[in-house]
Parts: sequence; C-alpha cells; structure tokens
Amino acid sequence: MSSISIIGQGNMARALAGRALAGGNAVEIIGRDQAKAKELAATLGGATAGAAPTGDIVILAAPYAGAAAVVREYGDALRGKIIVDITNPVAPDLRGFVVPDDSSGAQEIAKAAPDDAHVVKAFNTVFSHVLAAGPAEDRPLDVFIAGDDAQAKARVSAFVESLGLRPWDIGELFMARALENAGLLELGLMNHSVKHANFSLGIALLG
Repeated sequence: MSSISIIGQGNMARALAGRALAGGNAVEIIGRDQAKAKELAATLGGATAGAAPTGDIVILAAPYAGAAAVVREYGDALRGKIIVDITNPVAPDLRGFVVPDDSSGAQEIAKAAPDDAHVVKAFNTVFSHVLAAGPAEDRPLDVFIAGDDAQAKARVSAFVESLGLRPWDIGELFMARALENAGLLELGLMNHSVKHANFSLGIALLG
C-alpha cells in the first residue's frame, strides 16, 4: 500500500483519507492549522497529522486559488514525490477557467513544483460525497488520470485501486485540461439538468 499525505481539511480531504485508510494506506493530514489537522486525523482513526508532507504520494486537496502557493511553500519537502492535483480551476461565473487558455490547473501547479516531482491529475471529476460512499449497485466508480511520468501514473493507479475504484489513464499532463473541462461539465449538469450532485462520470465498455 501507499504512504499518503493529504494537504487540506475539507470534504475531499476527509473523503480521500477515509477511503485511503480503509484501503490499508498510511495517511497523514497536512494543514496550516495544526490543531484542525490533528482533530481531523483523530476523527478519521488511524491517520496522523504533520507539519510538512512525508508521504510518497502528496494529494493537493485544497482550493485551486492557493494550490500553487502551497506547492511553493512546501518546496523541498516535495522533491521526488508524486503530487496529485484534484482541483478544478473554474471561474466564479462557471463560464471558463482561471488559468491560461493553453494550460490547465495541473500544468500551472507543475510549474511551481520541484523539477524532480511528478504532477498527476486525478479525482477532479468525483464529488466528495460520491467518493466517500464509493461504488454502488455493482457499478464501478471511475477515476481519470493524466500525467507525464508513466511510473507516477502507475503508482497513482494502484492507489486508486486500493480505494476500490477504477483508474483510467487518459494520457500526458496536457490532458488535465480535458479533465478540468469534464469537471465544468459536471457543474453544468448539476445546475441545469440533473439538479443534484448524486452522480459520477464513468466509462461503460460495450462488448
């Protein structure tokens, strides 16, 4: 199993940590507010709290607006690690993104990361409560993955499988833009047709 550091203390951090612990992974909660990090770790049962990420896989479960700053803040502590970006850099009006048209949130985060770190996009198309609940009615819950390093993606895929979920490699890190568009698509569905967030995007294999 994997050693996981989760930077953040919100709903996605909690959902990921809970499933990761259930899958036998070691989980560390990282946050600027050490008291809150310790409180969350205690409520999860089995997690620890730390001042800087020590896990082999570091999950950015913080809002995109501060994600690059967080990566720069931890700097050397992220050297050689796999950084999983789960953010959706959607503009407040839900009409686009707050990143350049030729980039993505994951690519902007990669620019802030140490040269020997490997950024992988994943989990941004799964709502936190859906992730916490896991697969239902024998339907797999799919997680799409993009990244430039094949070994890093393989490690993240193995982690996804440990959560009882199904990983799909969609290509190199530039494909993170497509995943972020998928996240925006989900918000459109939630607001205009489905009218709730009890759904997920996935792959149905025919034949």
